[in-house]
Amino acid sequence: MYNNALKYSRLIKDEAYKLGFMFCGISKAGFLEAEAPRLEKWLNSGYQGKMSYMENHFEKRLDPTKLVEGSRSVISLALNYYTDEEQSDPSAPRISKYAYGTDYHDIIKAKLKQLLQVIQEQIGDVSGRAFVDSAPVLDRAWAVQAGFGWIGKNSNLINKKSGSFFFLAELIVDLDLEYDLPSARDYCGTCTRCLDACPTDAIVAPQVVDGSRCISYLTIELKDELPREFRGKTDNWMFGCDICQDVCPWNRFSSPHQEPSLDPHPDLLDMTRKEWEEITEDVFKKVFKGSPVKRTKFGGLKRNIDFLKIRQ
Repeated sequence: MYNNALKYSRLIKDEAYKLGFMFCGISKAGFLEAEAPRLEKWLNSGYQGKMSYMENHFEKRLDPTKLVEGSRSVISLALNYYTDEEQSDPSAPRISKYAYGTDYHDIIKAKLKQLLQVIQEQIGDVSGRAFVDSAPVLDRAWAVQAGFGWIGKNSNLINKKSGSFFFLAELIVDLDLEYDLPSARDYCGTCTRCLDACPTDAIVAPQVVDGSRCISYLTIELKDELPREFRGKTDNWMFGCDICQDVCPWNRFSSPHQEPSLDPHPDLLDMTRKEWEEITEDVFKKVFKGSPVKRTKFGGLKRNIDFLKIRQ
């Protein structure tokens, strides 16, 4: 049985790397005991803001065996999205790197489907479900269990050799595998660059983010009018925010991704501030076809851009 678990794990990892994933690690499915009090405290503090879905399925978030019947293993995967390409107009409203290209949900789901298909073809009758931000799964906790890295003070998962610009996803399967060792060390040390740089003071303590103050939450998740208290504090971001990653010393080790689908639309990086401020719905549909920015809809992006014009 042990030899099979080892053989199957190697097969899965080899295939994951062929599909373009940066990391692949495997953990035994079970209750994340250390995460329970953290999640409860975070929710009780109201840091989820209006993301009420975070309050649902508490037990399933902590235990994948309650989410996927018969699950035995969590296969964690990471896909690099770092790019050194930048918007050409430094005064233009800014967009997070992860949203330059095609929606990562679609890219990763297709890869996970291929991976599961190979597992079923090579190993046999294996059942499993794929997750990409689409269900109550604690991605970062499982990535730590799989040995990817540690949770930084900005609450992002950081890898010593690759930084933090990568997406996380999981395949939860009913197959016993060889399990990786959890990451044991935190390499943030005394550094506080991310806490110091956040313009809305969203990082309220090391590894604790008040989601209701985060620029990514304000520009993507929040559907209401943007609160007046954040006028002049969103640092010209119209969709998402990369500040706490851009200032992280470990991201000097980030290398550009090799996933063509994540490349920006030809027009995206060259749009000027004036063009963004005068954007029409037709241009929005053209530039953001298949993009995660569609989540905000045209009205939401316009709201964010107009908010940047108000300085006090």
